[in-house]
Amino acid sequence: MRDVTAGSESVSELLPLVFADPGAARARAEQVLQAGPPPLHASVAHQVLGIWQRDFGDLRIALGHLRRARDLAARAESADREADVLATLGVALVHAGRTRQGLTSFERGVARGTGHTRARVLYRRAYVWWVLGHHREALEDVRRALPVLRQAGDDIWTARALTLRATVRLALGSVDRAVADFTAAERLWDTTGQEHDKADAVESRGLAAFRSGDIPAALRLLDEAEERYAKLGTPTYMLSIRRCEVLMAAGLAPEALAEADATIALLDRIGGQSTRKAEVLLAAARAARSAGDPHTAVARAAVAVRLFAAQRRMWWQAHARLVLIEARVAAGRRSGRLVADAAAVAEKLASFGSPAASEASLLAGRIALSLGWTADAERHLAVAARSRYGGPPQARVTGWAAQALRARAAGSGRGVLEACRRGLDVLDDHRMTLGASELRARTTAQGAELAALAQEAGLAQGGPRRLLEWSERWRATLLSAPPTRPPADPALQSGLTAYREIAARAEEARMEGRPVPALEREQRRLEREIRSRTHHIRGAAPHGGDRFDAARLLDRLGDARLVELAVVDGRVHVLLCGQGRVRRFAGGPLAEAMAEAEYVQAGLRRLAHPGAEARLPLVEAGGRRLQELLLGEAAQQLGAGPVVIVPPGALHRVPWALLPALRERVLSVSPSAGSWLRARETEPPPGGRHVLVRGPGLATGGAEVPELAGRYGTATVLEGDDAQVPRVLEHLDGAALAHLAAHGTFRADSPLFSSLRMADGPLIVHDFERLARSPYRIILSSCDTARLASVGADELLGLVTALLPLGTAGVVASSAPVNDAAVVPLMLALHKSLDAGLCLAEALRDARAGVPGDPVHQATGWAFAAFGAA
Repeated sequence: MRDVTAGSESVSELLPLVFADPGAARARAEQVLQAGPPPLHASVAHQVLGIWQRDFGDLRIALGHLRRARDLAARAESADREADVLATLGVALVHAGRTRQGLTSFERGVARGTGHTRARVLYRRAYVWWVLGHHREALEDVRRALPVLRQAGDDIWTARALTLRATVRLALGSVDRAVADFTAAERLWDTTGQEHDKADAVESRGLAAFRSGDIPAALRLLDEAEERYAKLGTPTYMLSIRRCEVLMAAGLAPEALAEADATIALLDRIGGQSTRKAEVLLAAARAARSAGDPHTAVARAAVAVRLFAAQRRMWWQAHARLVLIEARVAAGRRSGRLVADAAAVAEKLASFGSPAASEASLLAGRIALSLGWTADAERHLAVAARSRYGGPPQARVTGWAAQALRARAAGSGRGVLEACRRGLDVLDDHRMTLGASELRARTTAQGAELAALAQEAGLAQGGPRRLLEWSERWRATLLSAPPTRPPADPALQSGLTAYREIAARAEEARMEGRPVPALEREQRRLEREIRSRTHHIRGAAPHGGDRFDAARLLDRLGDARLVELAVVDGRVHVLLCGQGRVRRFAGGPLAEAMAEAEYVQAGLRRLAHPGAEARLPLVEAGGRRLQELLLGEAAQQLGAGPVVIVPPGALHRVPWALLPALRERVLSVSPSAGSWLRARETEPPPGGRHVLVRGPGLATGGAEVPELAGRYGTATVLEGDDAQVPRVLEHLDGAALAHLAAHGTFRADSPLFSSLRMADGPLIVHDFERLARSPYRIILSSCDTARLASVGADELLGLVTALLPLGTAGVVASSAPVNDAAVVPLMLALHKSLDAGLCLAEALRDARAGVPGDPVHQATGWAFAAFGAA
């Protein structure tokens, strides 16, 4: 079946070409049709155009081309040609939601085809069975097709069949067998020129990596697949669905929701596949639920359920119903009907062999518990708990959560704590496989329920010390081990350099009043690229880590007191540690404390500017209210020594020096008691190097830096063109003391892009993570450098928390905008005390006492805090 077309390509080569280079295949098929070919050749050309439109364009146009191809094949009296087109048409009809017509087309195709052609028809019907969620039927058709394809020496279709079988096995939870099939398929792809199929193989390996729990590898492979698809100019709907799933597992639900919604909009715009739209709606519903937006989740899931039902895709419909019920519960609904619905979904998912069955049973048990139906709850939770010993990390965590709820319902505090310990251990191991600090922090959200159950049981079972231990178990885990150092990745390095240049140009344009939209778009693109590459970094092998030891803490405190604020059921519990014991005092509601902290922060921002003196009494009154809510009667039991405050992530913005009981004390703040212990035991580096950095654009020009240079004599001073990021990082590495006078910018939307402004652009958190050892002590004298983003279960992301795991034992930074002129005397007084041998917390206390007593200087002193223990 040869016919000369544009160039010397034959018509028979068009079908393989559509999966190797879809754009070129489409152009050549159109050229064939323009030449007025015979029916057989015209059938092939219309089939190619139908495949292109089916996969990348408008399904209505696709169906027109494929029906024309079928009719032309019949006119040509070629049974195998007709069978092949009927299979392609069957796939398109199913994707259009016309499931019955699609399956009928396949029945005709199987009946018309013979030998090799019939095996290809069976493969495509197996694909449709997978789309519909009929996994056993899919495996049976692949089983029948594979021997024939192998015998015919058809490497391309054999590789496709192996890839499909692997994908079905993944859906059934058989990861190892799926990986074996993917590996065999990839060996075959390496012998072909099927670039689109090769990209699909990389995407499939990404899915397999995700199913085996390797999120960094999954993200890396999916990004590689996207690059391959981009070179071919083909859309990536299925890739978007898979990436949404991985992003959610990585704790990046808002990003997953944005990607899913963008894909839905694209499919609507081009009239794309109904089946794909339903799948993306399901991904969006899951992402919205994980992002804490249950109403959006309900809306997306309800449409997905209807579409799957119309498409007769029962496997998919059951998964969508599960998300719909979860979202309704998250929105506050509880009823016996929901218990029954969740149980029915669990039964249906179990019949499909879906790993999600345990999630549905856990959901049914939770709802039953909330209604007081203990017998029903026990039945459902017992089923869910079976998953705790096997499967991927999330399935095991689901099982341990169910076991913890069973134990609580049975009144077994010990059982609750054991289940929570085992579940959090699973997440610990999983978390440590992630190299990026952002992913480590965000994935802790998966353990939030276990941590809350453990704190509740710890309080009831063992009193204050047990509550302290469980409060520490899942708090600020990001600081328990340094992030994995970014590899020597030239692309990452060039991305950081380009980002810095673009950000500097954008800042210059803003100052000159020039438009910046194009620069901002490029900056956002580079941010996405940098984040993506850092997410690919694998963590170290799982390990037990440095477990918190209350006895060791009490021993190291000496005459100091450590105040850890634990939150149980929405209320603050004050754990006062010192003198060899842990005592508990009642605090107030967390929500009230958070609102008061925001009010006080707003007052401090106003006081940073002259003329707001009338705000001072209001800010001081806010400090007294915060003390009542956060310290209660413990404020009278702090003794005369230093005080360390360990707040939960939700309270990181409290200006602790404003509280009357803490105002004149040696006061430091730490994200966790464990991180304070590690900072206390960190040895300073040899050599005692001092580094002073002065960035551009400060109102005072960083006026303290020249005076400090005179004080320290041998200090390295970086200013002007010398204060460029590479040079600054070089000198910061391993320094004993670093003082950075530079504008600070906090990025709530992307905290690891929070920055200090250097001569060549922003010095961001990602840059600090490249240091072999960050300075032993760091003083950040500008605005907002202590602001952090609360993410995950109880994690904080920002400049301060990036430094503490890297060898820094103490940081002085500000949690609010400050007056540049008022900062100068505070910093000079701080360094004078450091030079006299005091630690950062002691020096900051004395510096506050020594500055002028006007409101601007007082507010500046309150805005700064000492973090760590140096």
